[in-house]
Amino acid sequence: MLFNSSAFVILVLVTLALYYLPALRSRQVWVLTASSFVFYAWESPWLLSLLIGSIAINVVTSYRVARGPMSSQKAWAVAGVALNLALLLFFKYGPLVATSLPGGAETSLGHFLVTIPLPIGISFFTFQGISLVVEVFRARELSSRAAAAEWVPVRFASHLENTMLFKAFFPSLIAGPIVKAHEFYPQIRPKQIRDIPLQAAFRALTLGYFLKMVVADNLKDATFWIQYPYFLNESSLTLASLLFGYSMQIFADFAGYSLIAIGIAHLFGYSLPKNFDFPYLARSFSEFWRRWHISLSTWLRDYLYLPLGGNRRGSVRTYFNLFVVMFLGGLWHGAAWSYAVWGTAHGAALAAERLVRSRVRLPDTPGVSLLQGGAVFSFVTLAWLLFKLPDFSQVIAYLRAMLDNEGAANPMMVATIAFYSAPVALYYLWHLAKRRWPALSFRSEPLAYGALLAALVVDGGTSGAFIYFQF
Repeated sequence: MLFNSSAFVILVLVTLALYYLPALRSRQVWVLTASSFVFYAWESPWLLSLLIGSIAINVVTSYRVARGPMSSQKAWAVAGVALNLALLLFFKYGPLVATSLPGGAETSLGHFLVTIPLPIGISFFTFQGISLVVEVFRARELSSRAAAAEWVPVRFASHLENTMLFKAFFPSLIAGPIVKAHEFYPQIRPKQIRDIPLQAAFRALTLGYFLKMVVADNLKDATFWIQYPYFLNESSLTLASLLFGYSMQIFADFAGYSLIAIGIAHLFGYSLPKNFDFPYLARSFSEFWRRWHISLSTWLRDYLYLPLGGNRRGSVRTYFNLFVVMFLGGLWHGAAWSYAVWGTAHGAALAAERLVRSRVRLPDTPGVSLLQGGAVFSFVTLAWLLFKLPDFSQVIAYLRAMLDNEGAANPMMVATIAFYSAPVALYYLWHLAKRRWPALSFRSEPLAYGALLAALVVDGGTSGAFIYFQF
């Protein structure tokens, strides 16, 4: 069910009406959970059994960690993490394993693995489940039973109710933001309609839908030509502009989704974490990952990078940890080796950046900052090609065509990309202007949001699924 579909709008309105009925106030969690189940099962009802199975794993293991005997808590925590990963590995990486086996998909096992369907959103709700088990384990290990009791109810039935909502919460179920357990569970309490942050919800929803429907959906019709074999005969300038357009598209698409999720959550009285902080302003690769897909990068830091030792065990171990984390972060995005190459490339960039900074101190001048930002943006944009073309041979063909193909740029393609990329540039410039002149926000925001609403009415592109739905 797409966020910009009429079915979704009806689901939200019906859920809001039931959710805030005084007679159902004590059942708000169940109302929201039921709507989340409808949302997830809308197009593929069988998916609901997988989600319920994932919920069951996390309910039982986290409760046993929190309330069971101290002697068995580690075993239950390991079981919880292992079962979450087993679900993810089986459903998401079966095809990758099949293509890597001798004989590939031609063997009976390979054929079986290739035919395993990819459940939408499994990467996101699996990571949330792992965060629940790990956080409960850490809380109890460090501070005994009392720490976990802050947000894990004593009664199993209450924990079941809360965990169903945490895992299934429909605004963030499909593509995040990835919510950590300690951030969400304390918010589970009766809500009243007067508590809705209406202004924040309006801003997030308006900007989110604009970025998705006006910017990303229009750019996707232009960047379609990145697909093989259509790009083979385009000029170098056209191919470069298409890649730039895809960089703008993937930002607008995913940042738009995150803002819509945050806005919908506000309507039900919940706060989701910020997921994007103007990442294309980053002047370093480490800064980029503090600004892009923040919920994933912090998850990888807290549950993978730091447990591996972070930067506390010498430079060689630090570089190794960066490679491992980014390699696995790349594979998290998709069951293809091109995603692993993408992650490894970012890991290499982070390691090289750390090495250079340990030996060279660059002057902090506007010119140097601009060059750094341009280099980071160029690298990030070029690497997005691995997302658009998961077949690595096609990536090589695109790069070869971008270097070799002569001729003038396709004026229609370039004009379309420039026109629909301009709002992203203006969004970034507006952010910079507000930082320098805070009063500008008060004066310009009503006009700006009015213009966004008008653009939604007159210039929405053809509807398409969010890019991160495939992950």
